[in-house]
Amino acid sequence: QVHVVESGGGLVQPGGSLRLSCAASGSGFSINRMGWYRSVQGKARELVASIDFGGPIKYGDAAKGRFTISRENAKNAVTLQMNSLKPDDTAVYYCYVAWSDPLRGYYGMDYWGKGTLVPVSS
Repeated sequence: QVHVVESGGGLVQPGGSLRLSCAASGSGFSINRMGWYRSVQGKARELVASIDFGGPIKYGDAAKGRFTISRENAKNAVTLQMNSLKPDDTAVYYCYVAWSDPLRGYYGMDYWGKGTLVPVSS
């Protein structure tokens, strides 16, 4: 039902900025939440930022104060603006979508993008 396109990843220098975008596509579904998680050095994914499509926004501790997530209202998409990047931010970043499509029998579904690599290095 849901498919995701992640874009914006790539090499960035410490102190630099990068913007990641995630766009969901499909038909008939409703999105409850979208966000970005990351995996550092092959470890389990951790929350970077998420936004409920009812309004609430949540940030992981490492992201707070430096990263901003926003929704593109005309699209099923979110943007993650990352500023003041540090080498510790180096990770694979994954887009996450929580969605449902009750008329087609889908409830409380999760979708994970395949990830985009963000190396922070000079």
